[in-house]
Amino acid sequence: MNQKLTHSEVESKIMLIRDTKVILDSEVAVLYGVETKWVNEAVKNNPERFPKGYIFELNDIETQNMRSKFSTTNKNMSRVNPKAFTEKGLYMLATILKSAKAEETTLSIIEAFTIFKELTRNIETINTIEDQEKQKQLMNQTSELMDDLIGEVLNITETESTIELNFAVVKLKHTIKRK
Repeated sequence: MNQKLTHSEVESKIMLIRDTKVILDSEVAVLYGVETKWVNEAVKNNPERFPKGYIFELNDIETQNMRSKFSTTNKNMSRVNPKAFTEKGLYMLATILKSAKAEETTLSIIEAFTIFKELTRNIETINTIEDQEKQKQLMNQTSELMDDLIGEVLNITETESTIELNFAVVKLKHTIKRK
């Protein structure tokens, strides 16, 4: 029986490359439980489904930087330049890969990207709101989003954890209580 992917498992695969949130082909393969070559074969066999902005290949410098960062952690790094799937590319890949695992993984990816978008939007908006009540509501909503992203991996019983994040202009303090 496959265990459902958590938001944090998906989140840990998302990287910022060329100012775009992406997941590398090898990490997509891990999420979908297939070999990287099957992910790339799906792209190769369906080029019309992956126009510009859906997927891009890392250049030699980006690949070298990736290899140096992950030389000890990722033994699956291919010798060819990896492909980076944008959010749109991941959605399109989901229309090609068909299995129960693929459907579950796609839903987890969509949920993680959606939470990230909303979290980013909230953090950017918090400082612009002058009404303190609305600002407090947005802070509470942001806190719930943070709990969705990182709270699911915390199996805490009868304890309290505090997380502080400093986003240049906004300092967010989030306390998680689990029983």
